[in-house]
Amino acid sequence: MVRRIKGQTIKLDGFNNLTKSLSFNIYDICYARSTESQIEYLEYIDEEYNSARLGTIVEEVTRIINARLVQVSTQDYEPRGASVVALLNEEQYPAAAAPAPGVVGHLDKSHIAIHTYPEYNQLSGIATFRVDVDIATCGMISPLSALHYLIESFESDVVIIDYRVRGFTRDSRGVKLFIDHDISSIQDYIAEDALDDYTAYDVNIVSDNNFHTKMRRKGLKLKDYLFGDEVTSLPPKEKQRIRQLLDLEVQEIFECKNLGRRMGRP
Repeated sequence: MVRRIKGQTIKLDGFNNLTKSLSFNIYDICYARSTESQIEYLEYIDEEYNSARLGTIVEEVTRIINARLVQVSTQDYEPRGASVVALLNEEQYPAAAAPAPGVVGHLDKSHIAIHTYPEYNQLSGIATFRVDVDIATCGMISPLSALHYLIESFESDVVIIDYRVRGFTRDSRGVKLFIDHDISSIQDYIAEDALDDYTAYDVNIVSDNNFHTKMRRKGLKLKDYLFGDEVTSLPPKEKQRIRQLLDLEVQEIFECKNLGRRMGRP
């Protein structure tokens, strides 16, 4: 196998043992005035992203990264929430065929896990839907190629992403390689038109092949965040109050800290 790193062609010795691990949280946020509307929102989002829908997303991710599904497990939970866990195979050979030479059976396996977490706050009226996605691949395939698709697949107000390359492989001279591709930022793998919709910043430890990116959607449009009949007609002051609540919720999730007192919450 041959890879290019920093402009140099590298010939790998045997199977590529590096693991590329992509983990991220996606948050969708809305405001519903009554408890009934909050529950209706959660039921709507829970049905919209049930295990069948998540399974379809996993199938498309598998196609994008050029892998093959080996086994899929799905589960819908009560009262709400869903999970999909899939085992992938890097090689595109039929299941009954032998692996490529030098590949021990378990080495070319990868996985995808998606879990959903709907919740709401009765006091504030804020409802939040969180999706956790974990993809770990080994061999030549990379989860980064599916990153843009996954962000676009969910209603993403805040996205927090971690990417890590683990382990090592060797070149044909026996020298260890701790990464097999060029990367300076996770943002390099997200389309520019998608990035234009977000404020994003990185915290990267490039020497450790550890990359972290946070994104929050720009330009909150209030009408896109209201749910329920009772919010169809609101006075200007109430709209302003709700907008501030939503801004605070997004910023707290983005910064991973409580900001209520500093930003004027009682």
